[in-house]
Amino acid sequence: MARLYIGNLPHQAAEHELQAWIEQHGFKVETVQVIRDLDTGASRGFGFAELPEVIHAKEAVDALNGQKMEENDLRVSEARPLPVKGENRQAGGTRSPKKRVS
Repeated sequence: MARLYIGNLPHQAAEHELQAWIEQHGFKVETVQVIRDLDTGASRGFGFAELPEVIHAKEAVDALNGQKMEENDLRVSEARPLPVKGENRQAGGTRSPKKRVS
């Protein structure tokens, strides 16, 4: 399985649109996630996709990197491994409260 980072996404792109775009290029998609701002819910312009039938991510990166989605040239690379909880990450996905400006 290959896990890809996909950057420079159009900000209105949804998961189903990203999945359709990848499948249009001939890859089967297991999961897709567009990363969103926790406060506003707006896309942050990047996401991740898992391709179950791709053994080496380079194959998918070579095929997808630089391709257009709407008017954006997407940046596709192999995603870095997820850090194990406890390695400089807060457990449970919690965030520190915002500091108040006085």
